[in-house]
Amino acid sequence: MPLTHFDEEGRSRMVDVTDKGETVREATAEGYISMTPETLQLMIDGKMAKGRNVFEVARVAAVMAVKQTHNLIPMCHPLQITGVDVYFTPDREKSKVDIQVKVKMAGKTGVEMEALTGVSVAALTIYDMCKAVDKSMVMGDIRLMKKTGGKSGTYLREE
Repeated sequence: MPLTHFDEEGRSRMVDVTDKGETVREATAEGYISMTPETLQLMIDGKMAKGRNVFEVARVAAVMAVKQTHNLIPMCHPLQITGVDVYFTPDREKSKVDIQVKVKMAGKTGVEMEALTGVSVAALTIYDMCKAVDKSMVMGDIRLMKKTGGKSGTYLREE
């Protein structure tokens, strides 16, 4: 399958979706940020010096990032996002926070990049709010888990 963000001469371009039909588009992305057990406990207890509720600040940052993806990724279309859900699941055993972002809209192009951007910015926000006590945090495994809608149909990651 050819790369759609390049024309026949190899010049980059934004894909023309003018003639595509609108469908309901959904995407779910996931990732994590790992940290020391002490940092995780401070987050859970709401005792981080930079903000009591790190999770809520990161949730708002993720939603804002989803809505601004077209300003960050050069070939993304500006979209009328109709829904964003952000979930954080602390994992004490592995000393990490799992992050999940679900994005929904009706339109002519998918929302995978928006979901992936939301996870990335949520993790970066957690890092920013906790770096004073833990600079060793690691973000990783940011990946598309599911996407529905459009001509290519449903994609479901098999793990």
